[in-house]
Amino acid sequence: MTSRPADANPLDDEFVPPPAAPWDEAFDHKAESAPPPPASAPSPRLEDVFPAAAETEPELEAWSAEADAAWEFDAAPTDAEIEAAGSWDDAFDPYDSTNPVGDLIADVEQVMAAPIEPEAAPDVSIHAFCLHASSGDLVEAAVGDRRLHGLAAHVRMGGLAAALEHYAEQAPPSLIVVESSETPDRLPGMIEELQRLCGSTTRIIVLGETNDIGLFRQLTRQGVADYLLTPAAPSALVEAIVELRLDRAQAPAGRQVAFVGARGGVGASTLAHNFAYVMAERLQADALLADFDLAFGTAGLDFDQDPIQSLADALSAPEKLDAPALEQMLIRCSDRLSLFAAPARLDQDYDIDAAAFGAVLGKVRTEASVIILDMPNAWSAWKRQALIGADEVVVVATPDLTALRNAKNLVDLLRQSRPRALQPRLVLNQVGMPGRPEIPTKDFCEALGMKASLVLPFEPRLFGDAANNSRMVSQIAPDSKAARGVEQLAWTLSRRDPPPAQKPAFLASLLKRR
Repeated sequence: MTSRPADANPLDDEFVPPPAAPWDEAFDHKAESAPPPPASAPSPRLEDVFPAAAETEPELEAWSAEADAAWEFDAAPTDAEIEAAGSWDDAFDPYDSTNPVGDLIADVEQVMAAPIEPEAAPDVSIHAFCLHASSGDLVEAAVGDRRLHGLAAHVRMGGLAAALEHYAEQAPPSLIVVESSETPDRLPGMIEELQRLCGSTTRIIVLGETNDIGLFRQLTRQGVADYLLTPAAPSALVEAIVELRLDRAQAPAGRQVAFVGARGGVGASTLAHNFAYVMAERLQADALLADFDLAFGTAGLDFDQDPIQSLADALSAPEKLDAPALEQMLIRCSDRLSLFAAPARLDQDYDIDAAAFGAVLGKVRTEASVIILDMPNAWSAWKRQALIGADEVVVVATPDLTALRNAKNLVDLLRQSRPRALQPRLVLNQVGMPGRPEIPTKDFCEALGMKASLVLPFEPRLFGDAANNSRMVSQIAPDSKAARGVEQLAWTLSRRDPPPAQKPAFLASLLKRR
C-alpha cells in the first residue's frame, strides 16, 4: 500500500472503480436467468428482442421536394361557389349532429318552448254576485285561503238582482254568494225565488248590510247557509264555506297553528304543548299536536307517552298512511287531544322531504278541528312550507338580541310570503330573568312592527315542576300567570270570546242575600 503525503488532498486522487464482482449463478433466484452481458457488448436491437416488431415496423422515407409535390389537396372553394351554395343557416349547427351536449341543449329548448297546458278547473266552483268591489275582493281573498284549495271563484257585479236574472237561464254552481241591500221585508222573498231557480243542491250565502237577528233567523229557516254582515273578514267567509263541506268525500281541514322559536331554548315547544292541552280541555276543541322535532321532541315526555309508531314512520312512507295506519300512530291523550309524537331517537337520520311533509299533513289535518305544529329549530324547505301554509303562526322569542334578529327575519318572511293571511303572533317568554340584560318589551315590539300577543314572566320553578311530572302548567297551577296567559292566547287564536269571569264565592253569596 502506497503512503500519501500528510499535506496531500484526497480529492486530487484519481477515482479507480472497484473490480466487477463475478456473476454468482447461485445468487439468482431464477435458474433460467442469464448472466448480464459484458460492458463491451453492443446494444440489443428491437427485432432481436421482439421478432414480430421487424414484420410490423414501417420503413420511413426521407423527405424530398418530389415526394411533397405528390400530395394532393382539395382546392378551396371560390366566392362564387360559396354564394351558389346558399347563405349560412343560423338555425343549423353542424356540431349538433355529433356533439351530445348540443343534442341535450336542443332537447331542453324544445321542452321549454312547448306551451304549458292550463290546469283543469276544479269540480266545485263559487259564483259571487256583489254590489261593491270590496265584496268581490273579499271573495277572492277567501278563495285564496289554504282550506279552500280546489275551489274556483267567479265574481260578477250586480248583487242579488243580477243573480236572479243569470240563473233564470244558466245552470247554478254548488255555492252562490250574493250581496243585497234589500230591506228585511223584501230580502227573504227574493232569496226564496233564487232558491227556486237553483234547486236544493245549491247552497247560498248572503252578504247584507242589515244587522237584524230576526232577518238572520228567517233566512236560516229558509235554508240559507249563512248570513254575513258587511264588511266581513275573509276568514268569516272561509269558515262559512268550510262548514258546508261542499265536497262530501273530503272532510273540512282543521286550522293549523304553528309554534316556532326564534332560537333554541325560548320555550316554543313547551308553549305549543300547553296550548294544545288548553284547546282540548278548556275550549273543548278537538285538537291534534304534531311534534316535528323528530330527534329531540319532548311532546311524548310532556304527556307521559311512549309511542310505538311515530311521526317519522309516517314521513318515511306517506303513501302508506291510510286511515287505519293513522289511527294506530296517533296517541289519544284525552277524549279531545291526540298526539302525533316524535321518535326522539338518534339511531337514524331524519331528512324530511317537503313533498312527504305535505302529504302527511294533508291526511292529518282532517283528524281534528285544530292542528298544532311543534316546529324544530333547524331551518329547512319543509319548515318554510309549513309556516307559510299555516293558518296561524306563533313566533316565540326571549328579550335578547339574537332572538330579536331571528324573530324579525321570520316575521318579514311570513309577511312577504303570505300577504293575505293573518299576521304572525308574537309571544315574549322568560321575561325578567335575573342577571340577564334584556331588551325592553316596547323596544322589542317596535323593532318588529307588531304588538306582543302574550308576555310571560320567567318562572323556572313552575315550568320545571310541570315538565318533571309530565303535567301542564294549567294542571298544577291553574291560577298562575302562565296558565292564564296560555288560555287567553287560545281564546284569541280560536276567535271566540272567553266565558265571563266567575265572581268569588263569598261575593256571590253577599249579592244573593241582598
